[in-house]
Amino acid sequence: MEISRVTRTREEAKAFYNQISRWYDLLAGTSEKKCWEVCVQKLRVQEGEQLLEIGFGTGSCLLNLAELVGHPGKVYGIDISEAMCEVAQEKVKIAGFKDRVGLRCGDAIHLPFDDNVVDAVIMNFTLELFDTPEIPILLSECHRVLRNNGRIGVVSLSKKQDAKVMIRIYEWAHRWFPRLVDCRPIFVEEAVFAAGFQPVDVADLSLWGLPVKVVVATKK
Repeated sequence: MEISRVTRTREEAKAFYNQISRWYDLLAGTSEKKCWEVCVQKLRVQEGEQLLEIGFGTGSCLLNLAELVGHPGKVYGIDISEAMCEVAQEKVKIAGFKDRVGLRCGDAIHLPFDDNVVDAVIMNFTLELFDTPEIPILLSECHRVLRNNGRIGVVSLSKKQDAKVMIRIYEWAHRWFPRLVDCRPIFVEEAVFAAGFQPVDVADLSLWGLPVKVVVATKK
């Protein structure tokens, strides 16, 4: 069973998220929160850890992570959208977490971090935004920046063999309107394990009737 390809360019993706940055929390923030909260819980974040969120968007999960790592810890984030970065930076400042959160605007396909520097990486509805050949490259970058025994947590729309009508309609919309319907379901569990991560926990959730999978794994 094939995965739909991503046809829009990076510049188109950046422009789209710049455009909706001020409205994103109203459009999807609440519904996505219940999914990333499960992932954060399963990552078992510890005080003092160094974390990285890829595709942090408006920063809602970032704030939760910053609270969990405490003052000795650090949360880094990278996102392609300058406007999303501005919204997230605003939230970080209001929350008083500027000392423990470091944000960068850029393309995550080449992470601007040294090897073996973070304890955990988290991606919420981000991995499926990358084209199929880029997914293993991004996961390899995650593997590189993680310390030994570091964890990765991924929340993604999930491709299933027994696809229901809702997911088929969604995939049709993604094929015909890729600039608007940007996420598409992927075999996230298989992708993470193929990148050399060892399974820890998997959960099946739902978002607007679409299957979502939470995968937590470790670097060995």
